[in-house]
Amino acid sequence: MKKCKSLQEVREEIDKIDTQLVDLIAKRNAYIRQAAAFKESVEEVKAEDRIEFIMQRVRHRAIEQGISPNLISDLFTIMIDEMVETEIAELRNKDTF
Repeated sequence: MKKCKSLQEVREEIDKIDTQLVDLIAKRNAYIRQAAAFKESVEEVKAEDRIEFIMQRVRHRAIEQGISPNLISDLFTIMIDEMVETEIAELRNKDTF
């Protein structure tokens, strides 16, 4: 990690990371849309066992990185809930064609 010499420099680095985070979330969402093509039902989309696996994995990673696993859980819960809705919409659109 870069050692910043001013508050402005810290903010610039944070802004770069924020951009990367948005880009990575967009990339994840694109894969979620692709996943809908391989699923046949809303139950498959909701895949509670997969979601639980993801949550455990990211909580563990948060602990390894020294950040709050609760923060990561909250962020991923919001992201996954929204992406499940996206995937359900993709699934339903697939079924109309």
